[in-house]
Amino acid sequence: MIRKYVFGKPIETGAVAMKQTACDKTEIPHFSVKLQEDKTAVLRCQLGQSDMIYGLGENVRGINKRGWIYESNCSDDPNHTEEKRSLYGAHNFFILDGMRAGGSGKRFGVFVDAAQKVTFDCGYTDSEELAVTVAGGGFVLYLLENGSLRDIAKEFRKLIGPSYLPPKWAFGYGQSRWSYMTADEVREVVRRHRENGLPLDSVYLDIDYMERYKDFTVDEKRFPDFSEFVEEMKAEHIHLVPIIDAGVKIEKGYPVYEEGLKKGYFCKKEDGREFVGGVWPGRVHFPDVLNTEARKWFGNWYQVLLEQGIEGFWNDMNEPALFYEEEHLKEAQKKLCGADVDHMDIWGFFDFKGTALGIANRPEDYASIWHDMDGRKVCHEQVHNLYGYYMTKAAAEAFARLMPDKRILMFSRASCVGMHRYGGIWTGDNQSWWSHLLLNLQMLPGLNMCGFLFCGADLGGFGSDTSEDLLLRWLELGIFTPLMRNHSAMDTRQQEVYRFGRQEDFRNILNLRYAFLPYLYSEFMKASLNDDMLFQPLAFAYPEDDFAPRVEDQLMVGDSLMIAPVYRQNAAGRYVYLPEEMKLYRFRSPNSMDIEVLPAGHHYVDVALNEVLVFVRPDRLAPLSYGGEYVADVDSSRLLLLHFIKTKAVYKMYDDDGYTKDVNLERNITEISVDSSGKIAVKGAGKPECRLL
Repeated sequence: MIRKYVFGKPIETGAVAMKQTACDKTEIPHFSVKLQEDKTAVLRCQLGQSDMIYGLGENVRGINKRGWIYESNCSDDPNHTEEKRSLYGAHNFFILDGMRAGGSGKRFGVFVDAAQKVTFDCGYTDSEELAVTVAGGGFVLYLLENGSLRDIAKEFRKLIGPSYLPPKWAFGYGQSRWSYMTADEVREVVRRHRENGLPLDSVYLDIDYMERYKDFTVDEKRFPDFSEFVEEMKAEHIHLVPIIDAGVKIEKGYPVYEEGLKKGYFCKKEDGREFVGGVWPGRVHFPDVLNTEARKWFGNWYQVLLEQGIEGFWNDMNEPALFYEEEHLKEAQKKLCGADVDHMDIWGFFDFKGTALGIANRPEDYASIWHDMDGRKVCHEQVHNLYGYYMTKAAAEAFARLMPDKRILMFSRASCVGMHRYGGIWTGDNQSWWSHLLLNLQMLPGLNMCGFLFCGADLGGFGSDTSEDLLLRWLELGIFTPLMRNHSAMDTRQQEVYRFGRQEDFRNILNLRYAFLPYLYSEFMKASLNDDMLFQPLAFAYPEDDFAPRVEDQLMVGDSLMIAPVYRQNAAGRYVYLPEEMKLYRFRSPNSMDIEVLPAGHHYVDVALNEVLVFVRPDRLAPLSYGGEYVADVDSSRLLLLHFIKTKAVYKMYDDDGYTKDVNLERNITEISVDSSGKIAVKGAGKPECRLL
């Protein structure tokens, strides 16, 4: 059951796809509501001792969000440390579960449909209280009740509409770096992968492929004859994926700038002047993607690269990131230049330092941006969390117009609920820290709950220097994330896998990704088309198990498998909790593994650096391929079956052409069954040759 409550005059976000009738908001179950003089709303709910809070998408800390304050306020912050309250996304959905012993006896989901800042105090200020604070301006609250944790998550997914579907090639391994500076450098990356037998499907182009960081341009000196280069890479079965940033460079003669300025499509100051900020190109304007005509105009510019053969993009800097606001930069310059450094005490120094460090991403500067939302003049602080979403929506709507039958890869850094229908996300500029490997794992179910199925982290870490063992362990998790991309920052250690000594181990890890591709793609597509999750915490899959909610470092992947990655330096093993008897496959490569059946309970399991643990549930199957150098090389007509057969297992495998939008569930399902004697039966869309592994 879903109940809808409307407060004030909310701005339509487009997050909800299924219409609901609003309730009388005089009383909301579980919550007290207080509207303050500044129109801020505070909703309070009492927490039981063992109540848990799941969701909130991309955030720091664990799967259970209790005990901290989280802010939905899309933020350009690469340091994802525990004291942070907001990252790149704003994902306002959570489930409170108080049905365990010692709990409040309540279980419900809440979605705060708001474009402005929302704060979730999950028992931090008062350990026995959940407080949700919505900044003034109006919002809609949806309350979802009845059923299990998974039922509530599915009900929410149905409310907000289906998840974005990428092309199948996007499930292949991708290599990225800020930046590959020339076409020859990209050729070298591809050559080194191919000659070392390292599977690869895509190379990502960061900002330096552009002409002086101008969107929808290509530097002709570094990347001459770009369309021919794109085709050259396609002949190697490589997709080039260029980045697009939010800021449009202010430069006479640059068509995007001149056309946007002439048509009034850029964000303004309150007095009607164009807002001027600074990011990579220097002085920029921001396209007003919250305006329908401006959004259509900006989206159409992607055609410049589509016409050159590009089939995928990643949107960046779209919180939007703001290195400076021009007028404040001048004020700060005067203050810094006028400082009396000869007589500066320590407090004067701190003020001097704070002035310099406080130039970027100032709330006051965001508040000076104004949008024309189709005739309604709106301050940016009221719609901040929509900007990255609507930039990606601009691209997706353009793809639907320009290439209506083709799936185009699109993922974004900034996002909020609603964008999940138009693109995936990567979790931004993380660090090469072991703690961020665990953070990657723990973000996945919360993102899935909010509709973001096509997601992943910068494997190996973006900032700082990775190590060989960290990269190996991170790729072992990345085998199972839909977006599997190795990405690193300028001035960090180059972390393409061919640069390390354990080439056979890296090769085997990447080969395992391509072996698992039939299962991963099948479970992803079914989760999207059935409004379900690809990654579940154990508590969702085992609602009657009292210990499952305590497990924060294992995940269910689809219906058949559980993973338990290693995320500590120098660890030779790890503890694993099994809610039921499972079969353990200890993979060293697609062709080398040990297999054993483990009883339900607690286990310490040895895990060598080159091993991947995969647990199969009773009476479940998982189809694997024989691998390939790239996705199109993977043969789905010959399958290996991971299995744990006690009586009978039936697996419904989804597959399609991977490129068009022909995604009919019934037509594209092959049913594979295995009985206790090992007899295999296949019926449905395909007739793959199957054997048990």
